[in-house]
Amino acid sequence: MLMNKNFFRRRKSCPFSSPSSPNINYKDIKLLQRYISERGKIIPSRITAVSSSKQRELSIAIKRGKGASPITLCIEIGFCNENSFIRAY
Repeated sequence: MLMNKNFFRRRKSCPFSSPSSPNINYKDIKLLQRYISERGKIIPSRITAVSSSKQRELSIAIKRGKGASPITLCIEIGFCNENSFIRAY
């Protein structure tokens, strides 16, 4: 297989490493849903370009969210908005 000499793979940057990035919180359903598949599994960092330390924080937040059930309800329903965490209880 021949590789093109002009091929340049751009390095992905972590979306949580900048100072203006959002904090990882298990109550922030919109943020966490970007990193969960349709089946409810955590998407790996090689696909999402999240750094290893932030991926650990993210996975803990997702697991806490599944335990508190706002994420699980959103996956089952297929639709979530900002008030879905409040309506879940």
